[in-house]
Amino acid sequence: MDIGLVLNTLRDPAGVPFYPIVFQALYILTWALHIAFVLLALGGIPLALIGNAKKSIDDNWKKLGAHMTQVAKISVSILIVLGVAPLLFTQVIYDANWYVTNTISGLWVVAFIYILILAYSLWYWFYYANKNNSPIAGLVGVVSLLAFVGAGVLMHAFANESIQPEQWMNWYAPNGVIDTSGTNLHIDILRLAFMVSLSAPVTGIFLLNYVDYTSKCDGYTATYLSFVKNLGKKIATVGLLVSAVLFAVWVLTLNMLMNPLVIAIVVAVLVLLFMVIKESNSYITTLVLVVTALLISTLREVIRMNIMSKYGYSIYDYPMNIDWPTVIMFLTTFVGVGFTAVGFMLTMAWRAGRTKGIYTADATVTKLANATVGITIIWALIFLLWGIITVFKNTL
Repeated sequence: MDIGLVLNTLRDPAGVPFYPIVFQALYILTWALHIAFVLLALGGIPLALIGNAKKSIDDNWKKLGAHMTQVAKISVSILIVLGVAPLLFTQVIYDANWYVTNTISGLWVVAFIYILILAYSLWYWFYYANKNNSPIAGLVGVVSLLAFVGAGVLMHAFANESIQPEQWMNWYAPNGVIDTSGTNLHIDILRLAFMVSLSAPVTGIFLLNYVDYTSKCDGYTATYLSFVKNLGKKIATVGLLVSAVLFAVWVLTLNMLMNPLVIAIVVAVLVLLFMVIKESNSYITTLVLVVTALLISTLREVIRMNIMSKYGYSIYDYPMNIDWPTVIMFLTTFVGVGFTAVGFMLTMAWRAGRTKGIYTADATVTKLANATVGITIIWALIFLLWGIITVFKNTL
């Protein structure tokens, strides 16, 4: 089988509506944002479960467990929303890879949705059961965690299969017999272990942010904040060391240990480790963590590009049919609606957290709130009007 011919034949003949490198950059950005909340949820859930188990004997764990339950719940909501974007950008420039994966692992792709729904539903059950001191709260939480992990393993398997085109025919038709069961599932244990291990430093650094953020709020004692800070420091330190070892072994198997991008990631991890140990400003530490996440996301894309280039497949060879109205609509949505709404929520959350007692929105937050509502309404009207005009234009 000529793999290169298959890949280029399967790509969308309509081409792409804008420059491929833009979709590639957006993929790298949105995947980094998505995985950040995946890792935070993955690290936050065990802390919530420990808090539930120790709440009767340790007030610090009781309080932290309750808060991490909320953090995990919100993180899952955000990771689901953010997870849509990288999938869409993947479909634009790596459509063949994604569709083939959906064919050979079709049953698991469908199961993924239901497993995620089950996991999220169980976490809400855990939330209310824990709140009501139900004896089954811990069991429900553990099952929820296992379901979340299972969903994550499936998504990893899909990504892993998509970059192994040389195996597609063997998986789809082993020994010449077509397998339409859709039950194929192939996991790269080392890569998966590295990605999962990142949940520790992400969660640890989040706890350091949590301490700095709540230090000026009412109801947080010095003892409690010291407990959380020490816990976050330990988790982040151990997590960074474990992740560094797994990362080194993984890239060594790829013969990329001396790749400039790999070296940059190693340096970033060492900087993070130094900042955590020295208890540097947690917000600056988080910025370094964000840069590290973007570097790791970029490395994933470089690995995929290197694999695909061996078969003569390049996203930069895609034919372009630039659709300016769509591009403008996307950019105004992404920048206008997205940035304004996120800016409003972050500003309000920041100022509320730095205020003792009841927070009352100031003029800046009020203006951002009004702007967010106004821009969203205008965007919705334009979107509907544009859709109606397009439908009538193409049907009359």
